Amino acid sequence: MVLTSLKTSDNVAELDPVWGRLRQEAEDLVEAEPVMANLAQSIVLKHRRFEDALTYRIAQKLANAEISALAIRDLADEAVETDTDIAMAARSDIIAVFERDPACHRYIEPLLFLKGYHALQTARVSGHYWRIGRKDLASLLQMRSSEVFGVDIHPGAGLGKGIMIDHASGVVVGETAVIGDDVSLLHGVTLGGTGKDEGDRHPKVGRGVMIGANASILGNIKIGANSRVGAGSVVLDDVPECKTVVGVPAKVVGDAGCNRPSLSMDQNVGCCDDE
Repeated sequence: MVLTSLKTSDNVAELDPVWGRLRQEAEDLVEAEPVMANLAQSIVLKHRRFEDALTYRIAQKLANAEISALAIRDLADEAVETDTDIAMAARSDIIAVFERDPACHRYIEPLLFLKGYHALQTARVSGHYWRIGRKDLASLLQMRSSEVFGVDIHPGAGLGKGIMIDHASGVVVGETAVIGDDVSLLHGVTLGGTGKDEGDRHPKVGRGVMIGANASILGNIKIGANSRVGAGSVVLDDVPECKTVVGVPAKVVGDAGCNRPSLSMDQNVGCCDDE
């Protein structure tokens, strides 16, 4: 099979390091595993820009009888071209997964395989349409993402960059929730509201926070920067910066132990080595 690829030697790596590395890894994948050639070609090598590969992958995953891949691709292209922060954040998210997930060994893996990454990028696109008032369309994309990936991120949620959603199954993020830069969430995390009140009713998660598996953070509360939430905890009150909270309801049990818990991914309550 002849691959119509733009080689990384064509200055791609210098102009866009993430895209250059993705292309090189796709070429290496084809050489090492020829059965993957069609996948590598369609998702990476046939495209000239990261943005195009991203929107193609989103469309491919979400399409069904109700909305075609072509329609989703056009919508995703429009969002990415209008809001350039989407593609830049998506690059940062790839780096975040590579640096924090010990099961991820290449940049290409989130784009090809990881539903947490796919769901997050879909949320970035749906969020664009929510912000410009096309809320029914945004809700349709949210629904498809929830059905396909098992991750329910409301398009009204605020999303920073460098976010990792590890394993991702069962993650729920409410309409007025905010997730800051460099946050790591594990599966089963809920950023939810309480009661039936409307308005600003969901958590605000600061930069560098790590939230353990199946933790529930409920209400319009603040999770201070560089803090840790232990697995299975239920958080109902504000969490100070640089602290660890554990339990039901969650209580402060000590310092976070490091400068950026989301990067170290240490879930032991006892310690977290400094960066």
